[in-house]
Amino acid sequence: MNKSKVFFTREITQQKLIEIYEKLGIKLDGRVAVKVHSGEVGNQNFIRPEFLKDIINSVNGTVVECNTAYEGQRNTTEKHIKAIAKHGWSNYFTVDILDAEEQMELPVKNGKHLKVNYVGKNMQNYDSMLVLSHFKGHPMGGFGGAIKNISIGLASSFGKAVIHGAGEPEKIWTADHDSFLESMVEASETILDYYKQKIVFINIMKNMSVDCDCCAKAKDPQIEDIGILASLDPLALDKACVDLVYASADEGKKHLIERIESRNGTHTLDYAIKRNLGNANYELVEF
Repeated sequence: MNKSKVFFTREITQQKLIEIYEKLGIKLDGRVAVKVHSGEVGNQNFIRPEFLKDIINSVNGTVVECNTAYEGQRNTTEKHIKAIAKHGWSNYFTVDILDAEEQMELPVKNGKHLKVNYVGKNMQNYDSMLVLSHFKGHPMGGFGGAIKNISIGLASSFGKAVIHGAGEPEKIWTADHDSFLESMVEASETILDYYKQKIVFINIMKNMSVDCDCCAKAKDPQIEDIGILASLDPLALDKACVDLVYASADEGKKHLIERIESRNGTHTLDYAIKRNLGNANYELVEF
């Protein structure tokens, strides 16, 4: 069986970010959207714009985000713009909040939970996408990586409620948990269908708290930094990151592993395999 290539470097530097992107052998062209996590105000762990500056500028990218579906400093466009400025993103980049004004519908093919994925309408203005994900724990998903970043991350505020509610936005915090995890996979499929071969993924395994960057008060990381990984296959990429956490020699990994297991986080990977989102078999190419 063919294996997906996942490139890996233990060096977490701006130069290695550029090198690992080049390893993928894909040149993103046209208008390039760069999906990041802008970080909830108060969060200490999100990946800073200064660190991502060189890789984003190398693809002439526009930083994109979407509004949240929970109370905080990023749940309206007005507040989100202020948070983006506070965290320095607008000092370096043009930033586009994709659902600032409207959303658009992407059909989910043969969805178990979702029929439609609601994403920011401004996504239609971009020809390709670079997905820069901060791999870390997550209060609901167990972990967050590439799959979460293109599902929940690119969904409009309403779309986030739909995914969390497994198709029923009114059940945003009460839906069956595994159904929520499966809904993330179904939503992510629509993004891959939309961009075809013009989307690439980089996961940064740094500052890996058990909490997401969406938490205003996140726990400090208890596992050492691992590195940077990149792939054209988001399933292979996320699985490689999870595998590296389990393989870590750092005793602090037990906290992140407990978060993953207590939220049944690997069910996301299992369902992604079932839905043929990507390839669970991968070749880790370290450089």
